[in-house]
Parts: sequence; structure tokens; C-alpha cells
Amino acid sequence: MDIQRLLSDFLGSQTQGGSSSRRDPHRDGDGPRGGSSGGSLIDQVGGMLQGRGGSMVTSAVVGGLASQLFKKKRGKSFGGSALKLGGAALVAGLAYKAYQNYQTKSGATALPGAEPVRSLAPAQSPDEVPEPHGTAFMPSGEEDDRARLMLSAMIAAAKADGYIDADEENAIFGKIDDMDLASDEKALVMDELRRPKTVDDLASEAKTPEVAMEIYTASVLAIDADHPAERAYLDLLAARLDLPAELAREIRQTAGAE
Repeated sequence: MDIQRLLSDFLGSQTQGGSSSRRDPHRDGDGPRGGSSGGSLIDQVGGMLQGRGGSMVTSAVVGGLASQLFKKKRGKSFGGSALKLGGAALVAGLAYKAYQNYQTKSGATALPGAEPVRSLAPAQSPDEVPEPHGTAFMPSGEEDDRARLMLSAMIAAAKADGYIDADEENAIFGKIDDMDLASDEKALVMDELRRPKTVDDLASEAKTPEVAMEIYTASVLAIDADHPAERAYLDLLAARLDLPAELAREIRQTAGAE
């Protein structure tokens, strides 16, 4: 299973190492495209849920399955560095950047158990997403585990308000089954959709503050933080993850949700 590629497809991020490509938000009538041709998962799902009131994301995470299925409607254009990062690295980089901003703005000490701020390399510009590899946000050898957890967090957040009903879920399953994915990748997405992790499940997997920040960042990317039910979910998640309110706000701002 190529979990990194799957997460990149799910985000729709245009990366060097992933198979996703940007979708023009104005070309809603485009037909499905096979994964082997470089289209993101959203290109293959097509306009399944168009017309439900949510516009397409127009950012470095535009065009993925998450934005189409989960009514994500706000986005932010990150620097060109974002387009060079794979799915997990993009989420980790956003969390990393938010933590840098939080430390700089608040003057707070590092969170208990977190990597000291003095060892974090500063971002090159306000719009750049830092490279997380080699930091506690993306330790060597943990990339796939982090990507799997991020995917779980996105799906759990997206289903938190019950937006996807049974008929839509069955339609999604049918489309996923037709996609150019390995059988274990299809099974993973379907299983996560059927049995999303609870907030407590996710919190139990946040072994470090950096993982907690990544879980929250992935969740923010999946949903509309302005929607009351979804904002309530994010507030509960932040509390379970022991994230300070100021840090949670910085993550939402960095991810373009505020």
C-alpha cells in the first residue's frame, strides 16, 4: 500500500511524489479521469456532490476527494514550497509552521514533550510551508504511520456532523471501487468511512505534541471550521489533544480556515 500517494490523492495536493493534480474549480462538468493518468481522486469521483452549497477549495490542497465529499469550502494559497511536499509532509509542514507562529507570537515555551522551538528552522517567508522532514513533525521511518493517522483524522472530522448520508456513502463506495487504486487502498478508505475513529481514538494515538498538532491540522483541512457542528468537533478535538486555544487558532489560520 502506498499510503503517501493515497493521502496526496485524498488531499488533492499537487506534489512531486504524488499522483494528484489540480482540478480547475470552474470545470465542474469534467468527466472522471483514471488515477493512472495523474488525476486526483476527486477527478474520478466527478461531480457527485456538486450543488450542495459548498464551493471548491482553491489552494495547495485543492481538488482532492476530501474537498468534494466533505463540503470543504475555504482554502488558502500557500507558497510554491507546498506544491513540492507530499501529502503527509504538507500536513506536517502546516502544523510545523503553525507551531512556529504560535511560539513567535505568544513567546510561549515549548509544549511539554515537544521539540524545543530553538531547534526549529524558521520558514523562509510568511507564505512558505517549511520542510518537516528531520523534525519531530516528520521523523525518519514514521512517514507512513503519520500519513495513515492523518487520513483517519480527516475522515473522522468530515463525518462528524453526519453530512454524508447512507445513499451518498454507498455512491462514494461505488466510485472508490471503480478507481485505479490497489485493493488494500480501497479497503482502507472504505473501512475508515464506515467506522471513523472517535475523538478519543485519535487522542490516544497522539503520543507527542507534534502528532497532536498534525491530527488537528488534518482535521481542519477536511471540513469547514465556520460550520457550527464542525467547529464544535474541532473544539472538542483540540481539548482532547491538550492543544492550547491559541495554538489551535494558529493552526486554523495557517491552514486557511480563518
